[in-house]
Amino acid sequence: MSIHTTPGAAVRLRVAGLLALPVLVFSAACGGGDGAKDSGVASVPDETATGKPADSTKDGADGVKKHKSAFYDAQVKYVQCMRGKAGVKDFPDPELSGYLDMSEVEKVVDPNGNGEEYKGGKDGVCVTELKAAMNLEPERDDQKDYESMLAHAKCMREKGVSKFTNPTMSGGNVLPGGDPSPANPQLDRESATYEEAREACKDKLLDGLDGMQ
Repeated sequence: MSIHTTPGAAVRLRVAGLLALPVLVFSAACGGGDGAKDSGVASVPDETATGKPADSTKDGADGVKKHKSAFYDAQVKYVQCMRGKAGVKDFPDPELSGYLDMSEVEKVVDPNGNGEEYKGGKDGVCVTELKAAMNLEPERDDQKDYESMLAHAKCMREKGVSKFTNPTMSGGNVLPGGDPSPANPQLDRESATYEEAREACKDKLLDGLDGMQ
């Protein structure tokens, strides 16, 4: 399975896995008549701090840039919906890449709920917006994703999470690593050691891989 079509099984994994949708994770139709202004979601930035377009690529291909911009726009709509219809007022902005920072999403998850914040809000009120964003996720490079997750897994073990497993490649697709037994978890994600390792190693993961393993 490809990581951009079938993410892992844990509840903290990408929203695509939770919804069993075909691809990953944003108008006024969701957030109210004034769109981003009312919801407080940042509009698509024209430039980064370096002065380059926020969605620029090495080859500068217009098609790629437009697709990345469309992904960001769709994520903004999803965020507006989550803050409006779903009532999660502190739901985080997408990053400039268009992906959500799952560590920030986790902060707004109701510990007494069923993880609705990961999957389009209660009763799936924002599932339409979520699907639209997932279907616009740019094509990923599985080899680069594998190398990124491998570096992350090694870092996690070096920081004290000794049972953290490596990702694997199968048929050219990436299978995330992490807990050796997701159905019967062996890693204590709430422990100080795990949290410290996660913070120390988060930069090893490429955009969009946070929460994959």
